[in-house]
Amino acid sequence: MKRSSFWLAAAACLVLLTVPAVSGYDFSELEESVSETTLDNGLKIIVMERHDAPVASFVTFVNVGGADDPKEYTGLAHMFEHMAFKGTTTLGTTDIDAELKAMAAEDSIWAELRAERKKGLRADSTRLAELEAAFDKAIEDANQYVEANAFDHILEKEGGVGINAGTGKDQTSYIVSLPSNKLELWMAMESERFLNPVLREMYRERNVIAEERLQVLENNPIMRTIDAMASTAFSAHPYGISIVGHMSDIRNYNRDKALEFYKTYYIPSNMILAIVGDVKPQEVFKLAEKYWGRIPSGPKPEPVATVEPPQKGEKRVTLHDPAQPLFGVAYHVPQGTHPDWPVIEAISDYLGEGRTSLLYKNLVKEKKIASSVGVYAGWPGNKYPCLCFAYVLPATGHTNEECEEQVLAEIEKLKNELIPVEEVDKIKARAKASFVNGLRSNLGMAFQLSGFQNDYGDWRELFRELDRINGVTSEDIQRVAKQYFTEENRTVAKLNTVEG
Repeated sequence: MKRSSFWLAAAACLVLLTVPAVSGYDFSELEESVSETTLDNGLKIIVMERHDAPVASFVTFVNVGGADDPKEYTGLAHMFEHMAFKGTTTLGTTDIDAELKAMAAEDSIWAELRAERKKGLRADSTRLAELEAAFDKAIEDANQYVEANAFDHILEKEGGVGINAGTGKDQTSYIVSLPSNKLELWMAMESERFLNPVLREMYRERNVIAEERLQVLENNPIMRTIDAMASTAFSAHPYGISIVGHMSDIRNYNRDKALEFYKTYYIPSNMILAIVGDVKPQEVFKLAEKYWGRIPSGPKPEPVATVEPPQKGEKRVTLHDPAQPLFGVAYHVPQGTHPDWPVIEAISDYLGEGRTSLLYKNLVKEKKIASSVGVYAGWPGNKYPCLCFAYVLPATGHTNEECEEQVLAEIEKLKNELIPVEEVDKIKARAKASFVNGLRSNLGMAFQLSGFQNDYGDWRELFRELDRINGVTSEDIQRVAKQYFTEENRTVAKLNTVEG
């Protein structure tokens, strides 16, 4: 099961774990090396010992993502991830009392400015100009007390590598790898930033995020098309809204709403710590009690209640841009913990993952009508029912329509013809190898332990994954293709080239 794959590339520089050969898939020894505890405030802590080198990887997993963003504040989960690196009441400031006073002035002026802007055509232009000037000055006044990047600098000075974070539609994760003798330092700093966060530089940082949206989404025709496909496919569920959020929402964030979001979701019962490396569980648990036990408990947030209604007919969206063309097709599929999920991933692999996949061989190598193809399951998240989508970049001189015809024809074959057993065996072998490779680093293992704990409620399900993969059959693939990969259940997106 693919989880947080965008992190695993960073794991290459870390200490590798010894895992069993894929053919044997006996994880009993690894499973026995894992210890766990839950603090009184609800925080789950998972530790895997690995004493080959004096290092450890740390993952703070928070069960909140873009799907949980509040109305009018889309992208707030991503925004708070940025804010979590801004420091605390004791870290990142030269004078916390003066800074908090200046931040309060920022907030007060921004509230007035936001209210005036929301009047639209009835807004007082003179008053707007006055408030905008006052707001810019308030930002400068508050910024004079900031020690930029203080959190990162301390960890880097103490040997930290891979300091990062990422927000998905379903979760937010914070990562670092450190010498194992810095365990207490990490415990103190990581707990402090979620106990006493100071959302300094927030109004400047939202400009950074607005620029990120421009570069990654609005000025990128391919990503803009994929985003349009998501918003077309999901008419109700928040999976249809990009992680970075709507531009109008980004520009209207306020600190009070961000703090409300933090108090709702950044509570111990909604968080998991996963630590893998040269550490002793009892020491980890003792330090966790000392530092993380300070954070008050709270009611666990409810999952998203909105359910995407069944799609009753094909949906299509077409964009036009002076860029290369793109064809995409997406099908609604169940969530990642559904029994059919390994089969959906098998279909994804067979159709379009890598140079040995069916679509690559047919469209790129043989017919030469495409320059690139890909198929992904679990997009844009997989905590809730989601999408399996395929994309094709047509080769020069070829069209979206040619590629669409070929892709849909291959999907139809899945429904009408059983994949040979030997081909299914290859699919499963690749899936098992990919899964095991994802466990070879301390960081990869920490991600998987926290992800499976969150999704299944038990990290031990990680070590049952190969059994789920092994259970996939040709008949399963045909059944699932017939059930989900239907015309009425699909959304088609095209980026058509026009002259600039």
